[in-house]
Amino acid sequence: MSDPAITALADLIRLRTAPALSARERKDLKSELIAAMQPFAWFTVGVMASSSTEAMRCLRDLELAMGWPAMRLEDETGIDSGVFLKANQSTGFIRIRDEAGLGEGFLISGHQSELAQVGSQSGPTWGPLPLDLFRD
Repeated sequence: MSDPAITALADLIRLRTAPALSARERKDLKSELIAAMQPFAWFTVGVMASSSTEAMRCLRDLELAMGWPAMRLEDETGIDSGVFLKANQSTGFIRIRDEAGLGEGFLISGHQSELAQVGSQSGPTWGPLPLDLFRD
């Protein structure tokens, strides 16, 4: 069942883990996220998942959906416990570390605004969003 309080990206900031979302909520949040990302030149992505395989799948789904070139994993790793993946489009690299006790979902932040009205080089962090949000 979805959290009735989730109607916009701003509602996610109070959460430690991605909420269960209805199909409508998923569609609306995905559209809002894509629109919010438009002013930014590049992104960092953080993925909290139960394994490195699951974290990489989330990132690859996002890259494919957004038309981004695939980033490179610095060190091959097969972690089957809680992980945190950090991907940086500016460097093109991905790092994954063993991290127990995190929630589940992904976070994304925009950087180097291309629009003057945004006013800074770093934008907000959106999420946590469901790991499979871009798995269509």
